[in-house]
Amino acid sequence: MICDHCGNVEALRRQSPGAIQEIDIRKGLDTAARDAEEEVTRVLSCPNCAAQVEFDPAVHAAECPFCATPVVTDTGTNRHIKPAAVGPFVLEEREAHDAMDAWLGSLWFAPNGLQKYARKGQKMSGIYVPFWTIDAQTETAYRGQRGDTYYVTRTVMRDGKPQQVRVPKIRWTPKRGRVARFFDDVLVLASTSLPKQHTDALEPWDLAGLAPYAPQYLAGFRAEAYSIDLKDGLAEAKARMDAVIARDVRMDIGGDQQRIDALQTQMSAVTFKHVLLPVWVAAYKYRGKSYRFVVNGQSGRVQGERPYSAIKIALAVIAAIIVAGIAAVLYQGG
Repeated sequence: MICDHCGNVEALRRQSPGAIQEIDIRKGLDTAARDAEEEVTRVLSCPNCAAQVEFDPAVHAAECPFCATPVVTDTGTNRHIKPAAVGPFVLEEREAHDAMDAWLGSLWFAPNGLQKYARKGQKMSGIYVPFWTIDAQTETAYRGQRGDTYYVTRTVMRDGKPQQVRVPKIRWTPKRGRVARFFDDVLVLASTSLPKQHTDALEPWDLAGLAPYAPQYLAGFRAEAYSIDLKDGLAEAKARMDAVIARDVRMDIGGDQQRIDALQTQMSAVTFKHVLLPVWVAAYKYRGKSYRFVVNGQSGRVQGERPYSAIKIALAVIAAIIVAGIAAVLYQGG
């Protein structure tokens, strides 16, 4: 770590990834048994988007990094499961800003005013966004049907003449079996502050680069408190697992088509982690409306909200009409 004010350099001791501890899901869901896994932090809550972001105790007023709303609030605390791992920022702010500028430049029909406003060098906020990771061993017994295609020949009349045609049919055969899969680090967003479609589109994340959580990683950045609890996170992870299991079952059934009549899945060795992943966030107010842009702090992948310029769209439509008219005249003349 390097201090921006005095240049002091302090080595950050990095533990091996093996030091990251997985926690039994039963312990995480049992509020009476997880005291050792919890911590209390001070947060500022945004009245506009409801984001809860950790701040230094000396801070009593700030701007919400997610929607640019001024936040002035009394000291508040949040008790939550403490992070087990963190994905350190790889991109610096300037690199994230360059990535966002390139993304804005690629947008068709975006107002020039927004691009100019966003490129004035406004500061981007480095936020550690909360996620859950779920591990589980699954074994699934299934009952279904395998469909194999075969063909029969039929005689049909075409233009008054009989013709032979091959007609596809499906032969269904009952199937039973079992499939097993170990799910490692199913990633579930634990925040509602950013549009989920934007955050999901920032994937993939380098989970192999996770480091055991240390407060020093948060120096100079902010961390968002999770707003989706472990129970709901587990439900979403199970839904994702079910989709993968159904795909495995279809592959196991084989054939040209498959029908799944029943699935019975048993889960064991279910563990979880609360992890923080790095996101650069920019929130700009343009003509009274907030627009948010997010940059993956590891890969530089950009997503965001974008307005459309009515003038640019109108000019494009007029240009298309003119081109179509010219083409019609040339065609008639030819």
